[in-house]
Amino acid sequence: MRIDVVTLFPELFDAPLRTSLLGRAVAAGVVDVRVHDLRLYGLGRHRVVDDAPYGGGAGMVLRPEPVFAAVEALDAPEAHVVLLSPRGRRLVQRRCEALAAMAHLVLVCGRYEGVDERVALGLADEELSIGDYVLAGGEVAALVVIEAVTRLLPGVVGNPGSVRTESHAGGLLEHPHYTRPAEFRGMRVPDVLLSGDHEAIARWRAEQARRTTERRRPDLLQGDAGP
Repeated sequence: MRIDVVTLFPELFDAPLRTSLLGRAVAAGVVDVRVHDLRLYGLGRHRVVDDAPYGGGAGMVLRPEPVFAAVEALDAPEAHVVLLSPRGRRLVQRRCEALAAMAHLVLVCGRYEGVDERVALGLADEELSIGDYVLAGGEVAALVVIEAVTRLLPGVVGNPGSVRTESHAGGLLEHPHYTRPAEFRGMRVPDVLLSGDHEAIARWRAEQARRTTERRRPDLLQGDAGP
């Protein structure tokens, strides 16, 4: 899989792309992540990438010309272009699975007050948001997308079963986990987990997953978690 990132701050991606599962996936060639400096496509001698909004208002807006130029320079018309934006569709596990099935993603990181609307209308295939809040820019959101998608690729996670049973994979939050010691500060591991009865353990975990979801995220049970 190939992922291209268009950003004004490419240095923000240096350490994450070298660390943990994501770093190993990049090193092994499972995913090819390329980061492109939007400033290189800025206008004029000063590489201008933003301007004041038409109609007035606070902040600056990213101009369309540099963004279009940066994406078109990739010469990849088949790529799926994603604009990271707080007004985009909410990123959920099902969307990550769909993105992981694509061969080539281009992630465009917004900045400042926003991005000229013509980027969304004429360049991006979709807008994505990682949550109902506003960040300084789309870089952190792009890293969330990269990690969430990459870990679904074959060979990235050591035990593929963990991907199939974790939170959101089946529409529920994951069951509680315990490890040694069996008792810690008066808190004991549930007896069923120590029983060796795998069928009973499976039933307990399924029930705990449902109870946890009902208590913490009832919207998941109501089908309100997004497409």
